[in-house]
Amino acid sequence: MSALRSALRLVRFEHSIMLVIAVLGAEMISGGIPQMPALALSLITPIFVGASAFAINDYFDVEVDRRNRKARPLVSGELKPSDALAITAACIIIGVGAGILINIYCAVIAAAFAALSLLYSYRLKEMPLVGNAYVALSMSIPFIFGSYVVGSPGAAILSIFSLVFLAGLAREIDGTVRDYEGDVRERKARTLPAVIGKKASAWLAMMLYVAAAGISAYLFVAVPPLKGNFVYLPIISVVDIMILYSGAVFAAGKKRLYGQVRNVSLAAMALALVCILISVL
Repeated sequence: MSALRSALRLVRFEHSIMLVIAVLGAEMISGGIPQMPALALSLITPIFVGASAFAINDYFDVEVDRRNRKARPLVSGELKPSDALAITAACIIIGVGAGILINIYCAVIAAAFAALSLLYSYRLKEMPLVGNAYVALSMSIPFIFGSYVVGSPGAAILSIFSLVFLAGLAREIDGTVRDYEGDVRERKARTLPAVIGKKASAWLAMMLYVAAAGISAYLFVAVPPLKGNFVYLPIISVVDIMILYSGAVFAAGKKRLYGQVRNVSLAAMALALVCILISVL
């Protein structure tokens, strides 16, 4: 059981749950929950492709994590680097295989993001903004994927995709501000703060959070099925407060709160997904 717990921590299984919620929400908006086995396949794909991305990222980031996150399984010795490679390979085979069995659109998305996850961990992470954009895209693409399981993306899906992408990009930029020392000293990475400075990066993230909050309001005002939805409104308002608070902490340079708001922003992203899911039920 300890090995299983370590593996789940390696792949950050809680993130896979968030991806599943996004896919289910997209399916309900785009045409309704599909029948078995399409439903099972549509959930297997994000779980395993997402897991592979985190496993390979920890493999390449062992030295960075020795400085920034000493409790990670590969740093603590709970798992070996070879374990991470084996888990990555198995997850890619399962995740992409499930996507192939759904349809061509889902297969392309699954294969593309499996490949991008490898490229991100090996090289893209070191490129200013490009790596951040990939991670944000991986957070938001489940909505496009889910819509293709049962139909195709409409206005609501594209708006939600944009909202999650902007908020995810902001969170990732703030993450590079928080991890600046480890990223620059250990990996010699050219992250955005290394190029434009930590303060400018934090303010860019704040503006992206504001834009995401604006889209959340637009969804309530103009885009069915969230238009005039009073289940959606109070929950998304809390989400907006949480992400704007997170952005403000980084913009103000309050380093002692960086660890706290990392959890706040993650909780906000999870709450936003749950909000969308229950609002369309």
